[in-house]
Amino acid sequence: MRVTANPLDAAAYLDLSTIAFIQGRPEARRELRARALNLSRVYRLRTAGSSTEAVRVLSFQACGDYLPNMPIEFLLEDSNVVLDFVYTAPGVPLPDVLPDHDLAFVAVAESTENQPLLRELAMALRSWDRPVVNYPERIASLTRDGTCSLLKTVDGLEVPSGVRVGRAHLERIGSGALQISEALDGITFPIIARPLDSHLGEGLCKLDGPDAVDSYLCQRPDAEFYVAPFVDYKSRDGLYRKYRVALIDRRPYPVHMAIAQHWMINYVNANMNESVEKRAEEERFLADFDDSFGARHAGALVAIAERTGLDYLPIDCAETAEGRLLLFELGTNMIAHKMDPIDLFPYKRPHMDKLSNALEAMFRKRGAKVGAGKTKRLLLD
Repeated sequence: MRVTANPLDAAAYLDLSTIAFIQGRPEARRELRARALNLSRVYRLRTAGSSTEAVRVLSFQACGDYLPNMPIEFLLEDSNVVLDFVYTAPGVPLPDVLPDHDLAFVAVAESTENQPLLRELAMALRSWDRPVVNYPERIASLTRDGTCSLLKTVDGLEVPSGVRVGRAHLERIGSGALQISEALDGITFPIIARPLDSHLGEGLCKLDGPDAVDSYLCQRPDAEFYVAPFVDYKSRDGLYRKYRVALIDRRPYPVHMAIAQHWMINYVNANMNESVEKRAEEERFLADFDDSFGARHAGALVAIAERTGLDYLPIDCAETAEGRLLLFELGTNMIAHKMDPIDLFPYKRPHMDKLSNALEAMFRKRGAKVGAGKTKRLLLD
């Protein structure tokens, strides 16, 4: 074991913290990550294809607990990119010595916890001597209600109006003391409620009336929630289809699709690995994307990229019965990866390679080989 051989191997502690996260051991993850960051706040991803012609990317990372950053490393393992990470936190100065780089990339995702860090990074990167990809102030605007305000007028796009509400407000709706339409800007039942900053369906629930709100609050201790109208996006065959698309340099690329009988879908609970028919449909979605889904929603997808101003942005979406693009959420911490087993998903790797190549090409385009400036070269090999 690496940490047994070398108790000062910071990268080993960081790797172990990731394993603990995957295994569902949050306390162990926090302890291991703290050990790693006490030893070093700068790390390098060893990519198989990196060479002297590699584009050098310095990625700013949050030290937060749950999916605090966009995991671009899953797409860049075989690329010609040298990827260095610098971990930072609010009120913590950046290290005096950083790896030299062709561009800086902000991987910090939007969350209530990360908002102070995004504000500080916005100040620090305003005068950065290298190009910056995904400006922190643009990421900070991607709250659920902020996203709705930003994108609600896009033609062909449906963005359910999300409202951030306190527990006391919902309690009054649940008790009947307050009418929902008066309390939530005209929103009526059924609604979708979720705790602030929740992901992967945690605490997400469809509520059909005041009694359901009351019951929901009895099960949830959270102080704040996001509430939005429920949009039934069921297809004609009675199934629900959810799509993940990555916007890279203003162009959309398909990541995956999930098919399920229930409206609350993620790729895991859709059990795609257990259905030949579902995988065959996903294969067609990926292969025909440019001429079908991507073509149908080209205007809305380009508008999302332009209005957010981000060069890399994954989104989760669906199609309404009227054929509009239904936006569930967008966020830089969504995962696109190459780890699906080849025997079950042989069709996915070529499409993930397209994403990887597009991401590298965007970095190369944005980067500038300008030599050493204010930063100093720090070799971590």
